[in-house]
Amino acid sequence: MIDLQYVPQDEFARVLALEADRVRKTALFADLCRLNALYMITRAGSGHIGTSFSCLDVVSWLYLNELTAADVFFSSKGHDAPALYAVLTALGKLPFDKIHALRRLDGLPGHPDVATPAIEANTGSLGMGLSKAKGMLLANRVLGREGRAFVLTGDGELQEGQFWESLLSAANTRLGNLTAIVDHNKIQSDIWISRVSDLGDLEAKLSSFGWHVARVDGHDLGAIARTFASLASAVDRPKIVIADTIKGRGVSFMEGTALRPDDRLYRFHSGSPDDETYLKAVPEIVERVNAALSSMRAAAVRLESLPRPERPMPRRPQRLVAAYSRALVDHAGRNPRIVAFDGDLALDTGLLPFEAAYPDRFIECGIAEQDMVSQAGGAALKGLLPVVHSFACFLSDRPNEQIFNNATERTKVIYVGSLAGLVPGGPGHSHQCVRDIAALSAVPGLVLIEPSTEREVDMAAAYCFAETTRESCYLRLVSVPWDVPFELPADYELLEGRGVTLVPGRDAALVAYGPVMLGEAVQAAELLRDRHDISLAVVNLPWLNRVDRIWFASVVRDVPALFTLDNHFIHGGQGDMLLRTLAELSLPNERVVRRLGVTDVPVCGRNDEVLRAHGLDAAGLCDTIVATLALRADPANRRVQKDPPYDTEVGRVLSDPADRRVQKDPPYTVTK
Repeated sequence: MIDLQYVPQDEFARVLALEADRVRKTALFADLCRLNALYMITRAGSGHIGTSFSCLDVVSWLYLNELTAADVFFSSKGHDAPALYAVLTALGKLPFDKIHALRRLDGLPGHPDVATPAIEANTGSLGMGLSKAKGMLLANRVLGREGRAFVLTGDGELQEGQFWESLLSAANTRLGNLTAIVDHNKIQSDIWISRVSDLGDLEAKLSSFGWHVARVDGHDLGAIARTFASLASAVDRPKIVIADTIKGRGVSFMEGTALRPDDRLYRFHSGSPDDETYLKAVPEIVERVNAALSSMRAAAVRLESLPRPERPMPRRPQRLVAAYSRALVDHAGRNPRIVAFDGDLALDTGLLPFEAAYPDRFIECGIAEQDMVSQAGGAALKGLLPVVHSFACFLSDRPNEQIFNNATERTKVIYVGSLAGLVPGGPGHSHQCVRDIAALSAVPGLVLIEPSTEREVDMAAAYCFAETTRESCYLRLVSVPWDVPFELPADYELLEGRGVTLVPGRDAALVAYGPVMLGEAVQAAELLRDRHDISLAVVNLPWLNRVDRIWFASVVRDVPALFTLDNHFIHGGQGDMLLRTLAELSLPNERVVRRLGVTDVPVCGRNDEVLRAHGLDAAGLCDTIVATLALRADPANRRVQKDPPYDTEVGRVLSDPADRRVQKDPPYTVTK
């Protein structure tokens, strides 16, 4: 295991105290921050090098030379958090030891969060930043406070409609104290902007909205100094600086300009460098730093080092996105009506093999989910079978209205939401999708499925793509390769609304779905058996908004306690559907029922840390189930408690076994 090197805080203090002009000093400071950003990302095992490096010269200039105590600065793109953390820790605005805890519990979240000191706003789906800044300046105006707002955006972010909406009122209200900076590195995520939605004459476009526009080389600190000085003359208009930058600036082989024009992907958007890449990158930055220090007649930089942490790796992981990718290509080969839409995530959503096989049926829509979903709706109206791809957090929420509109047209569209659920925990709550079931389960004619294994992915894909499936589908996929301590029965079939028992049990039953929660549930069942002599049945139900009532009644009829487990907020998840169904079945006998799932904004950290913090790892589930069953054993202790985080949901189901029909929720009622 290699050692990772970082610049200690006293070295930053030494550099800032040097007798040198501010342009040279800022350039040196930015390179020192590059070293620490690279250290943080490599130590964390994930992060975004390219966009962090492209913006560091501009961000360093702002903090060292431009911002006053009354001003605010924040990034709207969020991927550049390591760059911002490197600057803030160097200046003592964040505890310096936090550089060792990027993407760890109680450390620095993968994307900005206001719970972190000196962070002004959270990021989410792209395009929100200028709107938030306008709100801050409105508050200043109402409260009689001074101060300016500076917002950094990505250039791929300019594909989002909210960015352009935010321009109009800022000009109308003459917000001269608002400055936007576009980190124009020409690459959105992994691909070149010009190949997706070319920005064209960006200066003319922005000027036409009434903004004062300036353009600058985002790595020329002298030009940056002159540009920001010139903005003072525009007192009655919002200002925008187009900073022409290079993604990965500072390490020659990471720079976007180092790649061939015909390369499909930029390689250093996300992820962590391997040992060889890290050891090649650091000396290049250090050599430039020491040359700058020598020119200032100062000693070479002193670095400190720590071993690269070992990261637990799955032994025999299920790779659901890869399984889906294979299934998509297979079904597309048999159905020429299948077309795939992508929202700037072809690598992460498994679409590269489809693009290679069927380039004429691959549509890259960029960072514009609403446009993508409505395009898919139009294609469906004209006889195609569109398959729409993005991360679940972006696909379920921002284009929710467009998904509903498609549903009202009674066409079939397949939506595939990757990166669903609590893990990976490193990116933080902007990417941890735990409310998509609630957002989509009420859309008429949309069936939601989350498979747990590669084999079940094949079954789910076959269901979604089948000609006999008339409804639209939402396929929810966990993206993290995940070990599962179970196998589906050899004779298992995916039948709508039905699941399968993975672990038999007599004292209680737990219903869950997906590799993460089913895996923890199976391990919890082992702990309950070995430590407490409690027999817990674990049931896999991959249908998130459909349940076969006869099947469900057979599962829960004889168990004295029922638990539901969601990789989602407990409100609006599968558990809500199952408890409603249980109440409607009116089965005989009293039973304890309790929903388990996420009860607060997801925390950021390593996957095991995140599950443990939410009480959703095997040990936490075991403790909760034992405590809940103890209430049943001693009714005197049964208390009515408020919803999360203390939601016991202990209740009784009345005896009335009359109605045994199996139904879907209205308005699609089918008697089985």
